[in-house]
This record gives sequence, C-alpha cells and structure tokens, in this order.
Amino acid sequence: MFNQYFYLAVVLVAGIVAGYLARKYSLLKGAKSLEEENKKKAEEAEKKSKEIILEAKEKAASILADAKSELKEQETSLKSMEGRLLKKEENLEQKSEQFEKEKEKIEKLNQEIKIRQEETEKIKSEAEHQLEKVSQLSAEEAKSQLLKKIEDESRDELAQKLKKIDREQSEEIEKKSLGIITTAIERYSRANVAELTTTSFPLNDEEFKGKIIGREGRNIRAIEKETGVELLMDESPDSVIISSFDPLRREIAKLALEKLVKDGRIQPAKIEEKVEEAKQEINKRIKEIGENAAQELGIYDMPKELIQLLGKLHFRTSYGQNVLTHSIEVAYISEMIAAELGLNTDVAKKAGLLHDIGKALSHEIEGSHIELGIKLLKKYAINQDIIIAMQSHHGDYPFASPLAYVITAADAISAARPGARRDTLENYIKRLGDLEKIAQGFEGVKNAYAVSAGRELRVFVVPEKIDDFGALRMAQEIAGRIQSELNYPGEIKVNVIRETKAVEYAR
Repeated sequence: MFNQYFYLAVVLVAGIVAGYLARKYSLLKGAKSLEEENKKKAEEAEKKSKEIILEAKEKAASILADAKSELKEQETSLKSMEGRLLKKEENLEQKSEQFEKEKEKIEKLNQEIKIRQEETEKIKSEAEHQLEKVSQLSAEEAKSQLLKKIEDESRDELAQKLKKIDREQSEEIEKKSLGIITTAIERYSRANVAELTTTSFPLNDEEFKGKIIGREGRNIRAIEKETGVELLMDESPDSVIISSFDPLRREIAKLALEKLVKDGRIQPAKIEEKVEEAKQEINKRIKEIGENAAQELGIYDMPKELIQLLGKLHFRTSYGQNVLTHSIEVAYISEMIAAELGLNTDVAKKAGLLHDIGKALSHEIEGSHIELGIKLLKKYAINQDIIIAMQSHHGDYPFASPLAYVITAADAISAARPGARRDTLENYIKRLGDLEKIAQGFEGVKNAYAVSAGRELRVFVVPEKIDDFGALRMAQEIAGRIQSELNYPGEIKVNVIRETKAVEYAR
C-alpha cells in the first residue's frame, strides 16, 4: 500500500516537473520568436527611414536646382530690363538736349517776332496818322462810316435771302407734314360706323308685343320709366324699336327686354328686377370694353378706374361718332405720327387714348370735358407729359410740347374722316340733353327723360316731396324754362308723373 502511494507521488511529482519544464520551454520559444519579430520590424523601420531620408535628399536637391534655375532666369530678366532702361535713359537725354535746342530757337524767334510787331505797330500808327490828316476823320469815325455803308448795302440782300430761306423751309415743312399725315392715314384703315339714336330688338313671336305693352299699357310704361327710353311697337313687324339719344340707356333697355322675353313673365315688379340686373351686367361689360381697348393698343399699366371710364366712352357719341372708337383712332394716328417725328410713341398713344376721357363724366358733372379730363388724369397720377399733350387738342391751353401738336392733328384727322361726324345729329342730341338738364334742375325730380325725338319730356318726381298740385305747377314751370332757354321746332309736351306704390308682405 505504501509502495503504491509512493509510486503515485513520484509520478505526480514527475508530471509537475515535466509540465513546468514544458511551459518554460514554450515561454522561452515565444520570447525568442517575439525578439526575432521585433528585430525584423526594427530592420524594416531602419530600411524605410533610410529610403525616406534618401527621397527627401533627392527632393531637396530637385527644389534647390529649380530655385537656382529660377534665380538665374530672374537675373537674366533683370539684366535685360537694366539694358532697356539704360537705353531709354540715353534716348531721354538725347531728346532733352534736342528740346533745349528747340527751346532756344523758339525764344530767338519770339524775340524777332516781338521786334517786328513793334515795328509794325509803329508803321500802322504812322499810317493811321497820315490817313486822319488826309481824310480829316479819326480811326473810329472812319470805321463807323465804313460799317454803316456795308450794312446799308447788305441789308436788302440779307432780307431777300432770309425770305427765300423762310419760304423754302415753310414749303419743306409743309411737304414733310403732309407726307407724315398721309402715311398715318394710309396705315390706319379702321372701319367707321356712324352711331344712330335707335336700336332694333327682334322678337321671335309677334304675341310678345302684347305682353310687353301689358294691360292698359302698364308694362311698356314701366319699362320706359325704368330705362328712360321710348319703345316703338308698330314701326316694324317682329321687332321693337328702342329709341333714345343715350346709347347706354338703349343698351340697358335691350338687355332688360332680352331677359324679360327669356323669362316669359312680364309685369312691373319683374321689369324692375330685370332692369336692375341689366344695369349690373352693363357695368361688367363696360369694364371689359375698357380693358379690350387698352389691350388692343398694348397699354397694360392703366389704372382700373380709368379703364372703367374708357368703357363708358363706348356709350357716348360726339357728332354721331362713337367716342371710344374715336379715341382709339386718335391713339393709333398719334403713335404713327410721333414715330415719324422721332417723338415718344408711348406718351403719344396714351395721350391720344385719354384725350376725351372727360366725356365719360361731362354729362354727370359740370365743366368742360377737357377740364374734367385733366382733373381725372391728375387724380390717378398719370404722367404729366401725357396731360400736357392732351390738354391742348381744342386750343383751350397753349401748345406746351411737340406732342400737343401731334394729338391735335390726330384728333382733327379722326374727326374729319368722311362720314365720321354729323353736326345735325350732335345738335339734336345736345337739345335732348339740355331738355333733361332743365327738368333735373328742379327740386323733387327723380328722373327726367326726353323721348319722341324731343317732342316729349317725361319727368318722374318723388311723391313724398311733390303733391298733385306741385306736379301741375312743376310742369308749367319746366315748360316756361324750355320756352325761354331753348330753340326748338314745333312744341314739346312736358309730362310730370307722380306715382305712389305701397308694398307689404303677408307672413
């Protein structure tokens, strides 16, 4: 038993010793391997550092060589510049010497000239003294007499030449102006249509005439009262003639009739409703007409208020000529004439379009259309050059710029075109407008319309302000004013209408 333990202990000790020796051998072997690896890395690092040092030496040598080469080039360039500067310095010295020599020559010449001038003055003084003795006149007197003689001899000749030049210039200016105006007229070929005082409204069914007239004529009276026109029912079959000197009233009446016929229900309440709708639509159409006119001329910076007033000119006439059409014509012609003369075409075009803008309000506000137009353009901050150009087209203001003459000429060209204007129609329309103004001047008048070609004046009064006796008295007073203030053929019927309407709703 003891031997077994002994052998076991010996084996155990032997295993421990063997393990220890094996581990020590392994560690010694690893340390040797690590030492060899470190030695190898040290050799590689030394080799690499040598390579880097060698490469750095080569780069340094290359940089030094480049620097030496560049320095050599700069030295060469400096030597070349130094040579050129020395050469220039020599040239400057030579020129300086030449300049000094020339200066000496000039000084000598100046001295000689001064001496000769003194001698000349002396000779001149002696000559003048001798002449004064011979002629018994001083130098100033002799000069004055000589100048007077030359002036007298030349005056007639100069006057004739000036007259000839003036005549030739006048002929040339007239020839050029005729050429410019002719060219402008030839280039502008817009059609011209004279405005009338009636509008035809077609009916698909003759029976509608009865509906429009209404029971005892109440519908036709309501339409005429609301629109201010006269409806002629028997002038032509299948149509109603709308008569009024105001194109805007005719257009509102026509549009209202279209709406009533389409609706089919024609009675006073519906008439009021449709007339109001027509007025609103006309206001929209007026804006569109103004915008189209401005766009046609290529004007896109016009204030919207002036655009609205331009549209209103479509429903205004001057001697039978549509005012908006006339304004567009003047704008085109002004632009073409300005282009021929080398003037500002943009200002000319705008001044031509806006020259009659005051006519959009002249029937509503007191004052000439020129004064109203100037106030409108100033109110909306329009260029002062445009105002100066348009304000002289009737001669009320002086021609303050070349474009003022252009606008006046274009206005005359447009108005003078064959068939463009009719004096008799303008006089007729003015008389109708004067009739309405007389009536509207009375207190308590709501509306006043001249109808039947000016043979009747219908005056609608506010019933709360004018009673029946007041209406009778007003008719007499209006008739008296017309007799004393207007000239007219035949007689004019003054019809003062006072109507009371009560409205209540059952709820």
